[in-house]
Amino acid sequence: QVQLVESGGGLVQAGGSLRLSCAASRSIFSSYAMSWYRQAPGKQREMVASISSRGGATSYADSVKGRFTISRNDAENMVYLQMSSLKPEDTAVYFCKALSYSGENYWGKGTLVTVSS
Repeated sequence: QVQLVESGGGLVQAGGSLRLSCAASRSIFSSYAMSWYRQAPGKQREMVASISSRGGATSYADSVKGRFTISRNDAENMVYLQMSSLKPEDTAVYFCKALSYSGENYWGKGTLVTVSS
């Protein structure tokens, strides 16, 4: 069982930057693919970024490509989402998700990011 806790959300003005962190309760080295999802008010949850278990491969939603960077530090059991050039449409609750090799999903409770115009 993996427990995930997000942090780093807050209020930022458009064009600014913010780094989200996801702390895992156990080692995630070579064990879990990690993703960041977000859900804006009145919208469905969408995947923002994902990273392979060892960090060798990443993927991003088209809407954030070139602005967001997902990374991981498995020695510290941490996953990050560096967000730059933020837009008001990035406003959402951001969730960290882990996917085990056995196919189980583990979700954090989310952290709110609000981007003002």
